[in-house]
Amino acid sequence: MRQLTLDLQPAAPPSLENYVTGSNGEALTALAAWLAADNRETLFFLCGERGAGKSHLLQACADAYGDARLDPGLARLPATADLWAVDHLEMLDEGGQIVLFNLINRLRTGSGRLLLAACLPPRLLELREDLRTRLASGLVYRLRCLSDAEKRAAFAAQARTLGLDLSPTLIDYLFARAPRDMRSLTQLLRAIDQFSLEQQRPITLPLLRAVLQTAPPT
Repeated sequence: MRQLTLDLQPAAPPSLENYVTGSNGEALTALAAWLAADNRETLFFLCGERGAGKSHLLQACADAYGDARLDPGLARLPATADLWAVDHLEMLDEGGQIVLFNLINRLRTGSGRLLLAACLPPRLLELREDLRTRLASGLVYRLRCLSDAEKRAAFAAQARTLGLDLSPTLIDYLFARAPRDMRSLTQLLRAIDQFSLEQQRPITLPLLRAVLQTAPPT
């Protein structure tokens, strides 16, 4: 049997529309207001645990995106943009903290805005004190991970969008065996759809077993 490759089933590009809000309605409303052209607030800070969707929102909104997990010194962060985003601030090295501090100072006296994300709120990050102070001066919102019930509802809604009818029993089977972050679940759903079409088989437990057995770990 041909091995399925989930990374060949890319999810749609991140956007505010395909972010699954869950209990984060207040943060999403505030972010949308901050993105309005007439908003003059320079900084917007998102904190929350892994899987809450911080990176999704940063990538959806920014002209220039920097990830301190991959580039701790922010050496690849573009010099000019209308809206910067810097992700995983807890991973910044000394040089990266200086780059971010200088960028914030430039924005305070010029134009442009900065969207930021970290696992913890600014005051709890192990960063330079002057940088923490700058970060805390903007809007700060916490994102919460989806509950299992919210993930199931979002998964079922995505399935319906693809024209798939997944019974609660089939969803229970997948949630007991597959990664539960929404990115992986979305990729898995696309793989199930493709496999079902290629094999011309209805979506049943045996088909789901075949997909999970042939799909590489995520």
